[in-house]
Amino acid sequence: MKKPELLVTPTSVDDILPLCDAGADAFVVGEMRYGLRLAGEFSREDVKKAVELAHSRGKKVYVAMNAIFHNDKVDELADYVKFVQEINADAIIFGDPAVLMTVREVAPKMKLHWNTETTATNWYTCNYWGRKGAKRAVLAREINMDAILEIKEHAEVEIEVQVHGMTCMFQSKRTLLGNYFEYQGKVMEIENRKQNKNMFLHDKERNNKYPIFEDENGTHIMSPNDICIIDELQEMIEAGIDSFKIDGVLKSPEYIIEVTKLYRQAIDTCVEDVDRYEEIKDELYAKIEEIQPENRPLDTGFFFKETVY
Repeated sequence: MKKPELLVTPTSVDDILPLCDAGADAFVVGEMRYGLRLAGEFSREDVKKAVELAHSRGKKVYVAMNAIFHNDKVDELADYVKFVQEINADAIIFGDPAVLMTVREVAPKMKLHWNTETTATNWYTCNYWGRKGAKRAVLAREINMDAILEIKEHAEVEIEVQVHGMTCMFQSKRTLLGNYFEYQGKVMEIENRKQNKNMFLHDKERNNKYPIFEDENGTHIMSPNDICIIDELQEMIEAGIDSFKIDGVLKSPEYIIEVTKLYRQAIDTCVEDVDRYEEIKDELYAKIEEIQPENRPLDTGFFFKETVY
């Protein structure tokens, strides 16, 4: 069986080498000005350094440009794409066709990963963007295992699936937190809100806490639970899924490193000895449970249920 790539989202440049040692194969980095819900803010110098460090260990770096762009940022895209090409990043992650068109114009050989987070729900759509130039499709988090396997069977592009971490439930371009605090007469700089990792919407009826934060792309409300399918990887590995993603948004570097180590062990064991994977997978899951924050229970997301709107 082919080993899927283990893709991780670091919080800073300092995470790159420890995550390489932990078993990561590739990284998602970028500036919040261009990328959505990154685990950390990477300046241009940081992105360049991340690429250098990762490449020194034979790893890959994908630069996030998957925000939805308004007219005021369109003129900036060519310069940033040229920068990404110059530092030899391995791919650009995009959702907006403006990025695709810009790459065609200024960096036609740059590899593209299509990621809208919500609309990659069938193989026709994945292949449509593949024929437009994308080499990979990042599947929506709201589809189940059967749909994932069916998409992979018919896909003409690489397929990436998130296997761990929180997911976004709502995004608004408006600064809802800022508007609320100003309404309350409590002026709060956006930089403070952006760095605060302990702000929640509390649903007392269901006893759920939804992390909420703001960045340059607006307000984001995240899922109350973390996806974890470290014990359910076999079918996707056997189907040839190309990349498994660990999303580290709002997580500590230490947590991301430990989870990466455990998924590295799970993937390697499953590929090399499926029977052994069956023996240890519950133990691996239990180890992740041990390091989970109290308010972040684990679940399987939509992998084994239909989407309910």
